[in-house]
Amino acid sequence: MSLDKSQVLLAEIGAAHGVRGEVRVKSHTEAPEALADYGPLHDAKGNVFRVKSLRPLKDDMLVVAFEGVADRTAAERLTRTKLYVDRSALPEPEEDEFYHADLIGLSVETLAGDKVGVVTAVVNFGADDLLDVKRPGAKSIYVPFTRAVVPTLDFAGGRLLIDPPEGLLVDEEPPADAEGQGGEA
Repeated sequence: MSLDKSQVLLAEIGAAHGVRGEVRVKSHTEAPEALADYGPLHDAKGNVFRVKSLRPLKDDMLVVAFEGVADRTAAERLTRTKLYVDRSALPEPEEDEFYHADLIGLSVETLAGDKVGVVTAVVNFGADDLLDVKRPGAKSIYVPFTRAVVPTLDFAGGRLLIDPPEGLLVDEEPPADAEGQGGEA
């Protein structure tokens, strides 16, 4: 199964929890406990996951039991599995709201019109959301997803405009090799 804009990432399975097949799940829903309200979930391969039970662990983390996952070994095989739902199972976003899936694939340009790259993911390492931007011929960068740095989202035009903080678009100097760099032999 190939994922497209009709598939929205709702959760990610983390480590096994205990010995009865439960797993830790990071929920991306507004109310983490609502994860089961969207019906069956699926992974990128099309495997279906039905929530048997869930309980909060902390913040956006849940302990989830899925139908058919009965022991720790089966639960461990699910680590790092991303769980999606068909967009039709979700409510339409309000004005000035959108799903992270809407950002994937947008072209990134500076306010001056310079092409930067393409959004490949939206990540969060514990603070704020970051846009993972793949740049042609350069390293990917993380762009802080704030109004100050991303003042314009142009979904109709397939792009977003950034006002990059100083140093964001500067590539590191390549490491000097040992020979021919002005050092003594």
